[in-house]
Amino acid sequence: MAKIGTYNSLPVLEQTEQGVYLDAGELGAVLLPDSNAISSSASSDQFATGQSVKVFLYHNSNDQLVATTEQALGQVGEFCQLKVKQVNNIGAFLDWGLSKDLLVPFSEQKRKMEAERSYLVRIYQDQHTGRVVASSKLDKFINVWPADYQSGQKVELTIATRTDLGFKAIINNLHWGLLYNNEIFQSLRTGQKVTGYIKKLRDDGNIDLSLSRAGKGKVIDFSDQFIQHLIENDGFTAVHDKSSPALIQKLFGVSKKAFKATVGHLLKQDKIVLETNGIRLKHKD
Repeated sequence: MAKIGTYNSLPVLEQTEQGVYLDAGELGAVLLPDSNAISSSASSDQFATGQSVKVFLYHNSNDQLVATTEQALGQVGEFCQLKVKQVNNIGAFLDWGLSKDLLVPFSEQKRKMEAERSYLVRIYQDQHTGRVVASSKLDKFINVWPADYQSGQKVELTIATRTDLGFKAIINNLHWGLLYNNEIFQSLRTGQKVTGYIKKLRDDGNIDLSLSRAGKGKVIDFSDQFIQHLIENDGFTAVHDKSSPALIQKLFGVSKKAFKATVGHLLKQDKIVLETNGIRLKHKD
């Protein structure tokens, strides 16, 4: 079933002077305006009757449900960092990549929003009006039920606020988790989407996170990255086991411990050679 505020692949019903009408099922026939359709493809064959077109559904300025091939910066159910374009007596309007801006009503602002500033918000569909809006009151959208994750499980993270301990992150758009400062070896920013791993489910219900897999998994993950680094640098790097942790972190985004473990792993696989001033990729004859 087609959903408002998300991407949908919808079949073409007919082409008219106004644009292309698409079959949105229970939502009825939805117009993909002519100007938008033309800009999305150089060939009209894409809009032949019965062909499916990937579009985003939303209400335009006239409150009509329409389709667009424009790229939205976020969709319903997601947390996104978006910039305020203007504030008026209705609320704040965010730039989310579409011709119509995304409204954050005053009642959904955790703190009063200001123009030109960016905020982490949750995009959702208002149940009363059917319109897609956003809220910066994030906690109301976080699942209150205990999380059912496994240690080491791969998850998608949205970076949220910084704390004294590290960064709070939203797990799979559902739960809060925490990345600790002493385990972060890359720059992070609010709203950034990264892959992470469940490190520990605490007795108090909190969730500890990691940006890399533990144990052998971490070594395997970084091995490919390190080999690629060597290939891109003519098979050699001046970084070695005596290099500073700061340099290793800056270049590779990993701890020195993980770096040394990976070097040992690749030596056993006979893929690299240690030299006095660095490490060289071993070429097979």
